[in-house]
Amino acid sequence: MAADYVDWLRREGRIVIVGASLAGLRAAETLRAEGFTGSLTLIGDEPYEPYDRPPLSKAVLLGKASPRHTELPRRRHLDAEWRLGVPAAGLDLTGKRVLLADGEEVEYDRLLIATGVRARPWPVAEEAELDGVFVLRTRDDSIALTERLRAGAKRVVVIGAGFAGSEVASACREMGLEVTVAERAGAPLVGALGGVIGAVAADLHLENGVDLRTHVTVTALEGDPMGRVRSVHLSDESVVEADVVVVSLGSLRNTEWLSGSGLGAGPRGIASDAGCRAFDFRGIVTDDVFVAGDVARSPHALFGYQFLSLEHWGNAVAQAETAAHNMICSASDRRPHMWMPAFWSSQFGVNIKSVGVPPMGDELMIIQGSTAERRFVGVYGYKGRIVAGVTFDNARWLEYCQRQIEQGAPFPVEYPTVDRRPEGRKAVPADFPDPSLPTHGPTVTLSGYSPADRRLVFTPGHH
Repeated sequence: MAADYVDWLRREGRIVIVGASLAGLRAAETLRAEGFTGSLTLIGDEPYEPYDRPPLSKAVLLGKASPRHTELPRRRHLDAEWRLGVPAAGLDLTGKRVLLADGEEVEYDRLLIATGVRARPWPVAEEAELDGVFVLRTRDDSIALTERLRAGAKRVVVIGAGFAGSEVASACREMGLEVTVAERAGAPLVGALGGVIGAVAADLHLENGVDLRTHVTVTALEGDPMGRVRSVHLSDESVVEADVVVVSLGSLRNTEWLSGSGLGAGPRGIASDAGCRAFDFRGIVTDDVFVAGDVARSPHALFGYQFLSLEHWGNAVAQAETAAHNMICSASDRRPHMWMPAFWSSQFGVNIKSVGVPPMGDELMIIQGSTAERRFVGVYGYKGRIVAGVTFDNARWLEYCQRQIEQGAPFPVEYPTVDRRPEGRKAVPADFPDPSLPTHGPTVTLSGYSPADRRLVFTPGHH
C-alpha cells in the first residue's frame, strides 16, 4: 500500500510550497526534474516571482544592478500555479489545508514550508515609521533605500554591524556618503566570526572613513515636525545627525502563521529531521510536511547533531533539493541534508568567506597570512577538532578548510605546507559573545536548547 501511495503521489498528488523565493523555486524545479507530474502550487507573500536577495545589499545599492531585475534564472518550465501577493495565514494539519490571508484555502497531499525570514524591524513603531528609516530585505526595501541614497542623502546611520549592515556601510562609503555604524558588541561581525576577526573588520571600517561606534545601543530615533528622521540617540548619550537610518538588526523567522497548527514551530524556526521532514509540537516527525531554507532548523551530523539554522544562499538551494527529493521518493531512497555551511561577503574591497560553523568554535588559529595585512586564513577549533574556517582575500584555502572539517581533523592544526608558514602562531580564544546576549546578525545559529529561552507553550488546535 505504501509503495502504491508513493507511486500515485509521484504521478498525481497535490504538492503545495509555501514560500515563493529561492528555496521554493529550486524545490519546485527539483520536483519536476525528478518526475513529479501532479499539481504544484507556490504561495508567496510578495507580488514578485522569485528573485535573488544578495545583490540587494551589494550591487543594487551601488547602481551596478537594478533592484527590479534580480529575478532568479529558471532551470526548467514548472507548470505550476502561482499564488503571489497573498501570505499564508494558517495551517490545518488534520485537514491538509493551507489557509490564506484572503480567506481562501489550498489543499495538499504534501506540503513544503519555505517561508524564510524577514528583517527585524525597529522595535518602536512610531520611530520605525519616520520618513528615512529603512530595513533591507525585500526588493521593495532595496528600491526605496536606493532611491533615497541617490536623492541627496548626506548622513547615514546603520544600526547593527553584522554582514548586511557592514555591506550597506561599505556601499554608502563607496558612494561618498557620511556613515556612522552603531553596534552593541565590541566590533563588527562579532556574532558571526568572533572578536579576533571582529577587530580586523573594525579596522576596515575605520580605515574607510566609517564613524564606528561600538559597545553602544540606539536608544531613540528622533524626527522633525514633518515626520522625517533627523537624529539618532545612543546609549553613551551622544546624538548623531542622520537623514537616512538603516536598521540592520538581523532577522525574524516567518513562523507566526503556524501558531496553533501543531507543528514544532517557534521564533527559532521549524524543527525538522535530517531529511527535511517537520516535527510536530510533540517532537514526532510528520510524513507529509517538509521544511527548507532560512526558516528550517535541522540536526547536522558533522556538528554533533546540533540543530542548525542557516541563513545562507547555498543552504537554501541544497536543502530545497533534498526536501523535494524526499517528498516524492520511497522511504529507502530518502537522503539527509548534509550541506556544509558556507558564507561570503564583500565589503570595503575585501572578500570574506567562511565555511563550517564559526560560532561553535571556542579557539581560533591563523594558519596562513596575517590579520595585519587583511589577507589570511583562520580555523576555529572546538573540543580538539576543526569546526570552521574563515578567509580574508584568500579563498583558495576554503576547500582545504572544508576537507579538514569533514574529516574531523585535529585542532590545533599541523601546518600542511610551507606556504608562508606562520612563525610562533598558536591558538587563541575566538572571543564570541555570550550566546544568550543578542548580537547583530550571526549567519549560523546553533539553535539547540538555551536556558535563556522562554519555554514555548504549544496549543495545538484545529481551524
